[in-house]
Amino acid sequence: MRRRDFICGLSGAVALPWTARAQQPGRSYRVAYLALLPGEDTTLAKPFLERLQELGYNEGKNITLAYRSADGRPERLPQLAAELVQGRPDVLVTGFGTLAAKAAMGATNTIPVVFTMVGDPIGAGLVVGLSRPGANVTGFSDLASEFATKRLQLLQNLIPGQKLIAVLGNPDTPFTALALKQVKTAAAANHQPLAVFEARNLDEVSASIEAAIKSGAAGLMTLDDPLLLSAKQQIIKLLADARLPAIYGLRDYVEANGLMSYSMNRPQMSRRAADYVDKILKGTAPADLPVEQPTKFELTINLKTAKALGIDIPPSLLAIADEVIE
Repeated sequence: MRRRDFICGLSGAVALPWTARAQQPGRSYRVAYLALLPGEDTTLAKPFLERLQELGYNEGKNITLAYRSADGRPERLPQLAAELVQGRPDVLVTGFGTLAAKAAMGATNTIPVVFTMVGDPIGAGLVVGLSRPGANVTGFSDLASEFATKRLQLLQNLIPGQKLIAVLGNPDTPFTALALKQVKTAAAANHQPLAVFEARNLDEVSASIEAAIKSGAAGLMTLDDPLLLSAKQQIIKLLADARLPAIYGLRDYVEANGLMSYSMNRPQMSRRAADYVDKILKGTAPADLPVEQPTKFELTINLKTAKALGIDIPPSLLAIADEVIE
């Protein structure tokens, strides 16, 4: 997709008030965006660009934007990051996942990098600490304390009786290791039996879900990363065929007819990334911008899917749901 097509498509989708706040009179800034998954220009990047508009950045007047997507192929990220860096942007923003952020970090140690959704930025080696990132990289983590364990608790409320729960994750993702540790600790404290299934590629996703079904698990929870998100339709279909309830860490699954999700507000995190870009363009160093973690999570339940699976959602869960899809 050409850069102009990307920007025009977004700016035409929403009417926003403009403010005249050029950071330096007569200067035009360059902002680059690197995405791993296809379609981020209409999902995560959209609220980011809307927020930039609200802050007074107008394409063609005081900002130039470049967008590159690996279309789900991680091996393309380093080359795309290098291409964006060659354009000498003032800030390089990365979309969902750790791999895009690592590719950006590998391409430059001078241009400020703002990541929008990384599970474990310390474990991934992107920053040395959350409060003081330490170099030219900062951004937003989608992992907060108790996040994964809360999803386990919600699934336990749906299938009480300490029945076996399957956990699906990509062991090559730093977020998975950290979240899995939290889940195992919580499960052990409640004597909850768990079975962990790993998936490093799309073929292993199907094989692991089939193994989880054969294990006799009464429910499944995902530790989401770009790999699992790209396979969401596949995951949802396999679980629907087996009539196995599941809870996910991203609302995208529920929109695609998954049963439940307990997730952060991704559009809000993307908008906050625009605030960080604004601060950097005004002179704040990335090292002085702490990595932010979400403070609000939303429970979404798809009642149509529950009915198709033959599951009655307990009133206690419906009462605390932020959104119910009927």
